[in-house]
Amino acid sequence: MSKPSESRVLSLPVTIGLAALAIAAFAGNSLLTRAALSGELIGPGAFGTIRLASGAAALMAFGLLSRRDIRPRHGDLPGAAALAVYTGFFSFAYVALDAASGALILFAAVGATVTIASLRHGVRPVEIGGLLLAFGGLVWLLLPGAEAAPLGAAALMVVAGIAWGVYTLLGRSGGEPVGRTARNFWLAWPFLLPAMMLAGFDDVTRDGIVIAIICGVITSAAGYSVWYLCLPRLPVVASGSVQLATPAAAALGGSLLLGEPAGWRLAGASALILAGIALTLLKRRQAGSITPKA
Repeated sequence: MSKPSESRVLSLPVTIGLAALAIAAFAGNSLLTRAALSGELIGPGAFGTIRLASGAAALMAFGLLSRRDIRPRHGDLPGAAALAVYTGFFSFAYVALDAASGALILFAAVGATVTIASLRHGVRPVEIGGLLLAFGGLVWLLLPGAEAAPLGAAALMVVAGIAWGVYTLLGRSGGEPVGRTARNFWLAWPFLLPAMMLAGFDDVTRDGIVIAIICGVITSAAGYSVWYLCLPRLPVVASGSVQLATPAAAALGGSLLLGEPAGWRLAGASALILAGIALTLLKRRQAGSITPKA
């Protein structure tokens, strides 16, 4: 009876399509967070807490209706802690960082974390080459136009990137994605309550709350569930390189939604990033379908 195993095989086009949805959600997180914090619509502690709490509520409701296992367990604590650290440090870093600098620092840290972890298990040279090519495109896209980042805010974003890299690596172990993400969110949001209390409530506006809820329910809860669905089907290095497409997507979103200039540099750098991602995926495809590890 090989059917159950075969049902777990996800084709490369489907994997790429789901990963693209997740990348769009990640870019949405950056745009929404920056819009709320740069406009002083809400403080970072309140934004991060509401983001996680609203995502937890939505996932728990959906999990109950669809009869998924959403009861928190001891094994969910590492993922929840990584998610809480990422969300908190991400929010506080974006108070001082612009979108380009923040995205560069965040995903450089994510890529480095995933790559270092990958080296212990052995990776193909073409996968490392693909990651470096994608990272080169990312630097070309963002670094020339980015102002020097404040050291403190940059350090916060580095911690956020490491935490998201850990969250990515933990997600590769598989499991039902909606239920697992629901449990992570439910356990994670209370970690941010002290930051919310410390920052106070004077800077919370209705628009800020609305943006935080949209960020929590749509681009975080739904987006992370899709990402957890993809992760077991992606090679380790690819799970880091794929995310390097997020800053390009955020730059495109900034151009379309915020009126920021776009030109040949965006097109060329995006092509490099996509080519690098393809290298990390296509080599594994030659050996067969992308399948989850036991």
